Amino acid sequence: MLRRILLTLASLGLAAGLAQAQTKPTLTIYTYSSFAGKYGPAKTIEERFEATCNCELTWVTAEDAGSLLGRLRLEGQNTKADAVVGLDMNLVAEAKALNLFAPHGAEVKDLSLPIAWKDDTFIPFDWGYYAFVYDANKLPNPPKSLKELVDNPNGPKVVLQDPRTSAPGLGLLLWMQQVYGEKAGEAWGRLKPRIVTFTKGWSEAYGLFLKGEADMVMSYTTSPAYHVVAEKKSNYKAAAFAEGHYLHVELAGMTRTTKEPELAKKFMAFILSEPFQSAIPETNWMYPAKTPAAGVPVAFKDLVQPEKALLFTPEEVQQNRRAFTDAWLNATAR
Repeated sequence: MLRRILLTLASLGLAAGLAQAQTKPTLTIYTYSSFAGKYGPAKTIEERFEATCNCELTWVTAEDAGSLLGRLRLEGQNTKADAVVGLDMNLVAEAKALNLFAPHGAEVKDLSLPIAWKDDTFIPFDWGYYAFVYDANKLPNPPKSLKELVDNPNGPKVVLQDPRTSAPGLGLLLWMQQVYGEKAGEAWGRLKPRIVTFTKGWSEAYGLFLKGEADMVMSYTTSPAYHVVAEKKSNYKAAAFAEGHYLHVELAGMTRTTKEPELAKKFMAFILSEPFQSAIPETNWMYPAKTPAAGVPVAFKDLVQPEKALLFTPEEVQQNRRAFTDAWLNATAR
């Protein structure tokens, strides 16, 4: 009889444990593919947040920031996303226009960004500068300015990203506009013969570059840090351009449609915490939005430091993005 009672109690305990596991709330987070990839920060962030929330994180990926925005636009109020990690500052105005995002309610202070940040909807989680990366063993004398890269007909071949779907692609589009203004279309025309291809996202473009398909790839000033830390290679460099470099800030936001608003708010507050921010430098290979107590890895201290940050406001991007894209299409599709 005692054995039967003990077995029954054990069974009830197991059933209760299973029921508790099954009723854990789930937070669905949309992000881009490399963030949730094998070497990205998603797994570490998931483990660290789940240790504090008695919940489960589920990641849903799109190729890049532009693809994320496109998916949200298509899904509208039917989106399954509770939060989105990986939108680009250049897409902020368009993202807000979807009327899908709610105020985050988190305390945002003591940031390490090169610009002031005031926004009650989106939280920055990392940042960097766009740059062209090259292999110094193959290209010992890289261009020293964007104009030198574009205007030299015998200059290096490049692999780029589509500005309609990719954050770096849009970044270069805006960079070209900052430097060339109304003559950006003509500049694209001069660069076109040396463009190997436009890829949908960053991962594909960088992969082609590493395979030797191009001399340079549109990426970030922080990209060489990955090769130094993970591969012990110092031959990959970011070219410093005299005109300055376009600033890139990545953002997170919570949706109005979330069925777990309190949990989503807890995650938003977690973004600027030490456990999240310390995971960024050596997994997403960007500068953390809030420098951890231990600082950034040594490899980050030897990176290109642009003398000038180039930037359009989100509203300017929203107003002009179509015109800029049309000029790019007209110049590169011919």
